[in-house]
Amino acid sequence: MNSQQEFVLRALEERDIRYIRLWFTDILGYLKSVAVVPAEIESAFEEGIGFDGSAIEGFSRVSEADTVARPDPSTFQVLPFEHDDSEPHSARMFCDITMPGGEPSWADPRQVLRRQLDAAAKEGFTCNIHPEIEFYLTKNLPTDGSAPQPTDVGGYFDQAMHDEAPHFRRDAIAALEAMGISVEFSHHEIGPGQQEIDLRYADALTMSDHIMTFRYLIKEVARRNGVYATFMPKPYQEHAGSAMHSHMSLWEGDSNAFHDPDDEYNLSRTAKQFIAGILHHAPEISAVTNQFVNSYKRLQFGNEAPTAATWGLSNRSAMVRVPTYSPGKIRSRRIEIRSLDSSANPYLAYSVLLAAGLKGIKEGYDLPDPAEDDISLLTRRERLAMGYVDLPQSLDQALALMEKSELVADALGEHVFEVFLRNKWRECRDYQAQVTPWELRTDLGY
Repeated sequence: MNSQQEFVLRALEERDIRYIRLWFTDILGYLKSVAVVPAEIESAFEEGIGFDGSAIEGFSRVSEADTVARPDPSTFQVLPFEHDDSEPHSARMFCDITMPGGEPSWADPRQVLRRQLDAAAKEGFTCNIHPEIEFYLTKNLPTDGSAPQPTDVGGYFDQAMHDEAPHFRRDAIAALEAMGISVEFSHHEIGPGQQEIDLRYADALTMSDHIMTFRYLIKEVARRNGVYATFMPKPYQEHAGSAMHSHMSLWEGDSNAFHDPDDEYNLSRTAKQFIAGILHHAPEISAVTNQFVNSYKRLQFGNEAPTAATWGLSNRSAMVRVPTYSPGKIRSRRIEIRSLDSSANPYLAYSVLLAAGLKGIKEGYDLPDPAEDDISLLTRRERLAMGYVDLPQSLDQALALMEKSELVADALGEHVFEVFLRNKWRECRDYQAQVTPWELRTDLGY
């Protein structure tokens, strides 16, 4: 037993933890959990917890159903919520999913990202990520297809008062910090009831774990405040969608590989090739970074959502933005990917972004000139005339491009690639089979 495992066992006894929730995600990024009592944890560290993988979407076939969840002790955190005696009595650990023989499961999104991080490490890089996560607070979550009621009518940076949840943001930040997730900023976003909370940077795997924890905590804090939280990409036709703008940087030891003080943009050749890789492969990775039918309502009609694979300096209409708040600060040199929405599976989304960027570096892609226009105001014909490549405008278009992509297939692995496509094509067919109220209003009288 290693020191991290010993720390967990001591913490369980000292903190009087009565339940440990072992977390993992399925291929679409839905959080899964199994609860065990402290007496079982030592055995779980040694042997894992067996479960029926065929019951989890895309994990295994019935004939190969035996699957093992192995808790990662480095992710141990006490859940901050109070029980009857005002003390927390539950903790969580993320798990790596393996086969009974101990080999990593090809269906585990955590293992998918770990493979890409290993590929980056072979090139001498580590990857840090800092996301800005947007979501809506609502008074209800109707199931009849109607839009939810937002908790307020505030706008960007407003000091909006939530009559239904006046302490939400305070409670949310306290819960995140209690679980070791550092918050940099929080504020009201542009939509009514829309919030943004920015997490302090961490390595890509740790940050993906943080994002899954973030979604769980935000929904739980909202519920305890008598409201709801939704990470749906675009719940309102008339209001902005919810993004997960993600700042990325590569590091070589303690040196920021994206910084070059002699470049006019302070961007190194590595950074430019990384950006070029993401732009070149943006259409084929969009189904992963924007995985729902609803995601493309945000990309086509959302405020400040990118419509084309472009980059720019401080240009918030570009897909990749280079922040210029501190141009001479080496540690802050990074790029911001603005296409991701808040419903993306972070393990898979960061895997394909990293794969695209690394390919740009490996093959020496050239970076085009930065976009200086407001891309969102350009027509499709104007974008084409300026040489910009449009992002997919629908999930089915994105899936058709993904199907042909060797890069995505290699990044996700054959199993996840096939299961993801199969699931998402089914979503497209279900959506397209609907007869919508718009069609009835428009065509019923024909």
